[in-house]
Amino acid sequence: MCNLSSQPNLLPPLRQTYRRKPEVRLPNWCLAKCLTRFPNYCVTERPESKSGYAHPSTYGCLTSICDRYSRIAPAFLSVVTADTSIWSSLRNPTYLRLWLALVVSGCCVSAHEMAATWAMNSLGVPTVWLSLMSSAGTLPFFLFTLPAGALADLADRRRLLRIFNCWLAGSAGLLAVCSFLGGLTPEIILAGVFLLGIGFAFQAPVASASIPEIVGKEQLPSAIALGGIQMNLAGIIGPAIGGFLVPLVGVSSVFAMNALAFVLVLFAVMTWKRKSEVLDTPLESFFDSLAGAVRYMRYAPGVQIVLLRNFIFGVLIGAIPALLPVVGLKALHLDPLKLGFVYTCMGLGSLVGAVFVLEPARKKLTPNQMTVLSGIVLAASYALMAIVRHPQVFFIVSALAGVAWTVSASELWVAGQRVIPDWIRGRMNATHMMVSQGGMSLAGIVWGALATALSLDWALFSASALGIVSALTAKRWSIDFSTEINLEPDPLAFDPRHRYLPGANDGPITTAIEIEVAPENQIRFFRLMKEIRLLFLRNGAFSARLDQDMDNPNRFRLQAMYSTWAAVERLDRRITRDEHALWSELWTLHIGPDSPSPKRHLGIQHWTPEESAMSRLKPVQTLKDPGGTADTGTKG
Repeated sequence: MCNLSSQPNLLPPLRQTYRRKPEVRLPNWCLAKCLTRFPNYCVTERPESKSGYAHPSTYGCLTSICDRYSRIAPAFLSVVTADTSIWSSLRNPTYLRLWLALVVSGCCVSAHEMAATWAMNSLGVPTVWLSLMSSAGTLPFFLFTLPAGALADLADRRRLLRIFNCWLAGSAGLLAVCSFLGGLTPEIILAGVFLLGIGFAFQAPVASASIPEIVGKEQLPSAIALGGIQMNLAGIIGPAIGGFLVPLVGVSSVFAMNALAFVLVLFAVMTWKRKSEVLDTPLESFFDSLAGAVRYMRYAPGVQIVLLRNFIFGVLIGAIPALLPVVGLKALHLDPLKLGFVYTCMGLGSLVGAVFVLEPARKKLTPNQMTVLSGIVLAASYALMAIVRHPQVFFIVSALAGVAWTVSASELWVAGQRVIPDWIRGRMNATHMMVSQGGMSLAGIVWGALATALSLDWALFSASALGIVSALTAKRWSIDFSTEINLEPDPLAFDPRHRYLPGANDGPITTAIEIEVAPENQIRFFRLMKEIRLLFLRNGAFSARLDQDMDNPNRFRLQAMYSTWAAVERLDRRITRDEHALWSELWTLHIGPDSPSPKRHLGIQHWTPEESAMSRLKPVQTLKDPGGTADTGTKG
């Protein structure tokens, strides 16, 4: 049997800051998982001789793997035992204050939008101006969302939220002043809507990246569900407030009320005591951070799955804003009041889904099963919209679609948050928003064209068919894997103790590690190296390759290249616990006499002046070392 008292073999040393609590024991599920994944690594020790290639069971040790999985166990158990109540995140005082402020602000924003539309219409402008208001509000999301996500990863998110809420308050206040002075014109209203759109486009990625930081991983599903409730409440209550106040006190008071609501959110943000992080490496430039978002999306299969599912969902759900008004006006011949009640019923359905459906569903179903059932319900709703011609029944169908929309959107967004590490969360959240908005924009064209070319019923039945197809293919692109991911930082602790180091912006840098693998383990080794290659590329390396020694076919060299020395330091700091576990598994395959150690080289280009090439490497003692260690290239 496995000697659990033995020490791990050939593993990178744990960080000096990591201390295992004495009361934490290796759980039985962890041992079972290790035995399932590594059945041949259950012996007491490695053989004394390393000259031959024995069967892996003669030199492996289960402890090496169990040690790493035991470090993941607490986070995994926290996900399994997490409180599924949608109200649990309100126990966090900071989030409670922020959520209440956002509820008030969301209602005021909806009232503001209704007041602005009424003011534009009261000026007697052509219909195209009313359509331009929608474009002015949504265009900034396509122009500024990704840059805003880059800012969210480069700057203090709390400070950014304060700046953007000041911008929003100023934009709404400007419209209030113009209205109070009697200077409202179509151009000023349109400009005010565009300025508010810019504020929301920059605020959204920063706010979405801040919520996981405020509530933590356990309460993240609750916070996302409550965010949906907040938007639904705003959609239901806000227009009613606007409709009541505009005839009573005028649009200027509604605009001023919206500005004050943004100030309320500003005060809530200021109560967030964000922990400041001291960085020992330079930040990426703005354009490098944008390139990093594309790079991470390209080399992170989990992110690709979530983005694909979000795009399909965007196309599917886009049938509602594209076809629902047409059904109400052309097929049911509803008056404006009843058409508005259709949207109210959908908002009420979304609210019911968030309050009464999400919590029990999460206790009994996996995230992917919830999205599958929601897709089927949405498909049935579209089919019923094509058949039902009684307004009262149609209201119920709209509410049913709202329930399915909320459940599926909530689970997809939670999955997206779980597969994103914190260092790139702002950019990836912005990407998720752009992909979803792109799907809905495409849906408007597709469903509108089908309704025009064929008929409204054919368009609705086509949307229903897409819902069924998406539900059937959901197993292939399941999001259940997101519940088992641990993206907590766990940097590698290589300690080569360089005598000389380059400057932060010097490069390129080449890192090479040699490892010797027994022939019977090489297939497993190659599969593992495919994952490690993606690890390097998504975290900052621009090249990663594996070479085989022509003199010894059992010796391999993993080589990665970085643009600068700062990129090397950033990659070391970005390694997560799941990625660290890959390294731990890799070391168990090594049969060489010595532990693998990285060799790092500074590239000298042909255009580098000879004098500069001689002085690019500086002795470690002359470099700034705020941490008090000689090796600034590693994080212990």
